[in-house]
Amino acid sequence: MVAELSITTNFTFLTGASHPEEHMQRAALMGLSAIAVADVNSVAGIVRAHTEARRIAREAAEIETRLRDGRFIGPPAPPDLPPPPSANIRNVPRLIPAARIVLSDGPEFTALAATRAGWARLCRLISRGRLRAPKGDCALRMEDVLEGMEGLELLLHPPARALDPGADWRRQADRLVRHFAAQMHLALAPVYDGQDARRFDQWAAEAARLGLPTLATARPLMHHGRRRRLADVLTAIRTGTRVDALGRAALANGEQRLRSPAEMRRLFRGHEAAVERTGALAARCSFALDELRYEYPSEVAEGESASQRLNRLAREGLRWRYPEGAPERVTKLIEHELALIAKLNYEPYFLTVRDIVAFARARGILCQGRGSAANSVVCYCLGITSVSPEIGTMVFERFVSEARDEPPDIDVDFEHERREEVIQWIYDRYGRHRAGLCATVIHYRGKRAIREVGRAMGLSEDTVAALSSQLWGFYGMSGTEAERLREIGLDPADRRLGQTMELIDEIIGFPRHLSQHVGGFVITEGRLDELCPIENASMEDRTVICWDKDDIDALGILKVDVLALGMLTCLRKAFDLMRQHHGTDYTLATLPQEDPAVYDMLCRADSVGVFQVESRAQMNFLPRMRPRCFYDLVIQVAIIR
Repeated sequence: MVAELSITTNFTFLTGASHPEEHMQRAALMGLSAIAVADVNSVAGIVRAHTEARRIAREAAEIETRLRDGRFIGPPAPPDLPPPPSANIRNVPRLIPAARIVLSDGPEFTALAATRAGWARLCRLISRGRLRAPKGDCALRMEDVLEGMEGLELLLHPPARALDPGADWRRQADRLVRHFAAQMHLALAPVYDGQDARRFDQWAAEAARLGLPTLATARPLMHHGRRRRLADVLTAIRTGTRVDALGRAALANGEQRLRSPAEMRRLFRGHEAAVERTGALAARCSFALDELRYEYPSEVAEGESASQRLNRLAREGLRWRYPEGAPERVTKLIEHELALIAKLNYEPYFLTVRDIVAFARARGILCQGRGSAANSVVCYCLGITSVSPEIGTMVFERFVSEARDEPPDIDVDFEHERREEVIQWIYDRYGRHRAGLCATVIHYRGKRAIREVGRAMGLSEDTVAALSSQLWGFYGMSGTEAERLREIGLDPADRRLGQTMELIDEIIGFPRHLSQHVGGFVITEGRLDELCPIENASMEDRTVICWDKDDIDALGILKVDVLALGMLTCLRKAFDLMRQHHGTDYTLATLPQEDPAVYDMLCRADSVGVFQVESRAQMNFLPRMRPRCFYDLVIQVAIIR
């Protein structure tokens, strides 16, 4: 069995020229037994490959079932006919989580997570380098590595084109070997410059001196050779130059791609043992992302379990919301909800959101839960939402359902000018090693793709501006686009322009960089940096993980949404103005029970009306008035015409 153990995807931003999913699909068709996605100082793309591996496994299982049950139509193939290329669709390569570690003062190597402990070690190593550097950078040193690499297998990479490593590289390699010899291989990788055979011999001799076995890797940047042109465009964008001026920075050919087992044996003729060791090493790496077990904070407080605490707070809130006694329907609803929440073990999640809201209210920060959480009596009694579900018709299962097997999603809006206080409180309460914002992957879309690819291809600024303004929705060089090119004075038959449009179409959907989610927090019971790496955001005092909301959904990781709403800031300023000019919150009217005259007066008001709710009956009257924004059902409601 042959594996490829050092793949660079497009999550090494503006370098790799293929998606993680494409590498996984290609590996399945080629018959590779395993692949390792190893982006530079990052594991940002590993979940995409993991999700694709699971999809391929499901399809392979379905094909096996159809073959076994005889559900394929047609006569059997003649025995002398070779199998079609698609026969490898039943091959499911195993994904090995990895990262290529580039040190500021030492050689680079690929670290393969062989065990769960190794994955934790890798995540903490990357986190250390990311947290001491600005957003997007990683500053790792040899001392960070020498502290320990238990549970990892290391592939030491020699200088790419060198025939002699040099004294400095030898000294650093010797240091690594002294500490981790039993975990290390020396990687042989082709450069495709006509001297690979000689280079392999010299590096094999160096491996013998170090006492390391050799291991073969193609170090692919792309899943297929046709991505060579796009790889050069990415390099031009990254370096801020034109493709025509790349020189030696451009790829010499399209050979740095994923290779089949037969191709690997041909490339490494005379070093076939290095190819065979890839399968053996892959077999020793037993860790898979399915083993990750997300542990939500227990939220135990003052000797109470999460279940006891949630029940107590919910029942206290029930008495607060219904001082004259809760209706029978509400009582039945809260019992049903608490039972389902307990069955699904979501009590800590509700407590986390409740504590965040309680902190905000204690600091006088306006906040409001919204969305499907408004279907929950528990959320209403905890003060998370301010609309009683009894006045609606939607069921709690729209919010939390055992059948859907999906975690709840509670969105809470805070004053946008004071949300940072809430965010920093979360960091302080749980610690930055246990809490981090989700990432958002910024992908290439129409206009950015046109601007950056057009400049890299050497189009004039006028041409790029014309394309960007007129073809903002461009997704392919169809007849319609050709006609639109003519309309703005461009020749669709021009070779350079045609190549540019094809590359624009190809780069659409490529990740460009990581940003931060609008407010989705991942919080853990143990160390978050042993689940995934943490890094600095561009904003001061913000730290984020490298996975986005789709990635954490795929791994079953919960997030808590701490969002910002400008209208709540407007309301806060309106309340402040009323206190400033009237000495107290201005009361436009005290509602009598369902008085049509007051209702009509308020609906005809020319400005914001703020009034006091003094009874449950008055609260039942409010929905008829269709207020657009509620604040703290306790008391103040603003009606904006």
